[in-house]
Amino acid sequence: MRIRLPLGRSLFFLCALLFVLVALFPLRLGLDGLSLDERGFAAREAKGSVWFGTLSEAQLGSVELGDLQARLRTLPLFVGRARMDLERGGEADPFHASLTVSRHGFGVDDATGIIDVGTAFAPLPIASLELADVTVRFADGQCASAEGLVKATVAGDVAGLSLPAGLSGNVRCDEGALLLPLASQSGMETLDIRLFDDGRYEVELAVSPADDQMRDRLIASGFSLTGSGYALSIAGEF
Repeated sequence: MRIRLPLGRSLFFLCALLFVLVALFPLRLGLDGLSLDERGFAAREAKGSVWFGTLSEAQLGSVELGDLQARLRTLPLFVGRARMDLERGGEADPFHASLTVSRHGFGVDDATGIIDVGTAFAPLPIASLELADVTVRFADGQCASAEGLVKATVAGDVAGLSLPAGLSGNVRCDEGALLLPLASQSGMETLDIRLFDDGRYEVELAVSPADDQMRDRLIASGFSLTGSGYALSIAGEF
């Protein structure tokens, strides 16, 4: 006696084909679909599927992120959001974060690790940013929420003035931008980094000079007197 399955052969092969197409959906096409390139995110090469792939020489603008593992989460898709987990392995220099894209917003979740910023903020001698559980949400181009700790490592001097090796602070939203309000332990030096949804940034380093000679060197190097001391401001785009 024959048992005829209700699922026809053609339908079976169609379902199998759809499953394979989804399971093997290329990571490169997934990144293009999320429009991450519009925010300055790029990689030399993307291998594997969106469910488990690798990015070679990933970068955000001019900031190198290195080789990353990438994985698209399934559950957020059912509520209209796409969440891509990124991870740089290794005990020496680990990093992980998640990028979330929705119809009206963009965000970074649980970013933890050290980012070597290179010369992105030149002439300010900011060498790296260390992130600890940083989560940020942008909605309709405006910073909507932000939390987490950031520490900036400084390597070098400004106007012959040796700056503290580390300045730290908790991130927050400020007038539509993501603000990293960093300060030295003494409070004599502050560093405000503002990041905007469209990839722009503004950085202000403020120093309270101890004597007239230091004040003259700061003025000669382009610092100007502000309410928070003598400040040097730069602006750019990733």
